[in-house]
Amino acid sequence: MKFAAEIFRQAADFYRTALSRAQDPGLKEALSGLLEEAGKYEALMERIRRENVTEMILEPVTGLSPDDYHPEALPREDSGDAGLFKTTLALETAQQTFFERASARVPLPEAARAFRKIAEKKKSSLDDLKSLRTG
Repeated sequence: MKFAAEIFRQAADFYRTALSRAQDPGLKEALSGLLEEAGKYEALMERIRRENVTEMILEPVTGLSPDDYHPEALPREDSGDAGLFKTTLALETAQQTFFERASARVPLPEAARAFRKIAEKKKSSLDDLKSLRTG
């Protein structure tokens, strides 16, 4: 849960920076929405952790390596809107994959349900992003 919250904290940092650099109005709008979403999901992860996770029941979630999904490990291309767009796609794809896989492995029902919903929303966000660049 702590890692899930950290994903959104770091994503928000990237979206904030990207929003200040982006020129394309459509990209700026998408980044603004993703920034708002990241804050909402970070708060949700913290709430679930606070209300449903106790130190006594913590056990590692097998089959997931945080290194595979860590936003800082993703390639960063800052060459204008095209680079920001490419990095945003990579970040959203990593988040969607993480939450989809984690939803099947996390032992807490409320967390698993939230992870599934986030994975679905991330898939929708990816579809929207892809149509922004191709549309």
